[in-house]
Amino acid sequence: MSYITGDTIRMLRERKNYTQKQLAEKLAVSDKTVSKWETGKGLPDISMVEPLARELQVSVAELFSGEPVTNSNKIANLLRGRFYVCPLCGNVIQALGEGAYSCCGITLPPLEAEESNDAHLIRFEKMDGEYYVSLEHPMTKDHYISFLACVNAGYGQMIKLYPEQGAEGRFRISGRGVLYAYCNRHGLFKVRI
Repeated sequence: MSYITGDTIRMLRERKNYTQKQLAEKLAVSDKTVSKWETGKGLPDISMVEPLARELQVSVAELFSGEPVTNSNKIANLLRGRFYVCPLCGNVIQALGEGAYSCCGITLPPLEAEESNDAHLIRFEKMDGEYYVSLEHPMTKDHYISFLACVNAGYGQMIKLYPEQGAEGRFRISGRGVLYAYCNRHGLFKVRI
């Protein structure tokens, strides 16, 4: 991971319509200090990273990457939500919109779902007031379905799966939506219900 750049600090400061002096006052440093950061003649001390991110209203990950993320899903429609998965520990994050998330020191990209296909065919049927969802997929320690999810505009359910367990689950029926399955090797797949 690279360190914070002066261009990033300047861009985020200007986006907030702060002068160097205003930002300096909020951080209890001099305006010359902020000027040095922005011109590359100095770097913010590590103890300043969180306060700087807070004042610029970005995450620490956004501050380091220089790429602010704007959540375009302000109405919080779950169908417009995003999934993030850590490739090291397998942690799964479901967010109502795009954001900047990190795990195990890695900034996580949002997953892009592909349509269900022959190799990752998501089958579902109504059974006793629920959707029974299954995939014919390997469930070994090296290749498996990590989670299943059922999402509609206002309701989401997720089942975490583990190797050597069946690639199947049940979800309460809650209207039209999308079923997701995440393969640890091939990514996220979806089918509309």
